Amino acid sequence: MKTEIRVPAVGESIKEGILACWLKGTGDSVREGEELFELETDKATMAVPSPVAGTLEILVEEGTEVQIDELIGWLTAGQTGSAAAQPVSMSTPEAADGGEDEPFLSPAARRVVMEYGLDASLISGTGRGGRILKEDALRAAEQVKAAVPAPEPPAPASVSAPAATPVVEASAPQEAVGVPSEGEGGQRRVPMSLVHRRMAKHLLEAQRNAAHLTTFNEVDMSKVIDLRSRYRQQFEEAHDVRLGFMSFAVKACCSALAANPAVNAMIDGDDIVYNQSHNIGVAVSTDNGLVVPVVRAADSLSFAETETAIATLAAKARKRALLPDDLMGGTFSITNGGVFGSMLSTPIPAYPQTAILGMHAIKKRPVVVEDEIVIRPIMYVALTYDHRVIDGRTAIGFLAKVKQLIEEPDRMLLGL
Repeated sequence: MKTEIRVPAVGESIKEGILACWLKGTGDSVREGEELFELETDKATMAVPSPVAGTLEILVEEGTEVQIDELIGWLTAGQTGSAAAQPVSMSTPEAADGGEDEPFLSPAARRVVMEYGLDASLISGTGRGGRILKEDALRAAEQVKAAVPAPEPPAPASVSAPAATPVVEASAPQEAVGVPSEGEGGQRRVPMSLVHRRMAKHLLEAQRNAAHLTTFNEVDMSKVIDLRSRYRQQFEEAHDVRLGFMSFAVKACCSALAANPAVNAMIDGDDIVYNQSHNIGVAVSTDNGLVVPVVRAADSLSFAETETAIATLAAKARKRALLPDDLMGGTFSITNGGVFGSMLSTPIPAYPQTAILGMHAIKKRPVVVEDEIVIRPIMYVALTYDHRVIDGRTAIGFLAKVKQLIEEPDRMLLGL
């Protein structure tokens, strides 16, 4: 009995994607629920499990743009691997442009190799026939980063560090790896993923279609830091999640959004749409760039539920396990450049959202309190907003409310 393998629906707005790589080959036996292939959409890259157990027959090769519900393969129940049909138009190591000795990379692995400037010939492939999978390339990149070699002048390395220009022998240029000639000033061409392309498009739309301004304030973090230090251990034991700064920011923003609904609004044509739910996007940095998963109905969550939601989404983001729905529906976003040491920035709202809060590094600074100069842990905050929807008074009032609630966290706990 044959079972169709079709591209699954992964979100209401997703109509197409790229079959990034097969995790099994034609003729391989596959268990039900075992990861079968990776699908890259303009929202995320995800591993798709096998719907049933059987022997795989591949109809669509890696790197192909596919439509939702398109037939891409078959699973035959009760058939041994040797009896399976041969793949259709699938590349093989022998057919690769670089000859028999060139490593055979899946498209997803090739992107990782190009991004980190890795020498693919030094990566051990765990896929069928020695194919280098994305996981193999990511593992090699982690090993390179962990090694942190000392910068010795012109000694060529067999594996380049992620930030260095990759080194290869002149007799074996590899166009796919994007390696420049050593005397040409150094360039490396890397194709943008669908996620990156969509992000670039949204940023350009935001700049082109909105009238952005940024207002700033400073927040005394003394009481939040004191509260965390006193109750951190008890909180973690009671709720099995760490108490971080982000939950305070999320809860403060929800209260400020309730008081200033225009900050939670969007423009649709000639209308302003006021969102009733506070769906807060929380920016997460990953090895593959910044993603902004959404904490839904954040205004209805407790501190513990907020921290759990943030931790769950962050873990999924770093494992590249986010689903498109995890990234959709945000009405307001928060980004924390402070984790990288940023003192101040002007973030761009995620279009069509009209505002974003930027958090920054907490530093001890001299401030005046009751006519005395004291040292306090201060964090600068920035609100970038669309002036077409939000006027200056509303933006300043929103940020003042966030400042007040974080400086007096008891008010949040008491719902004041």
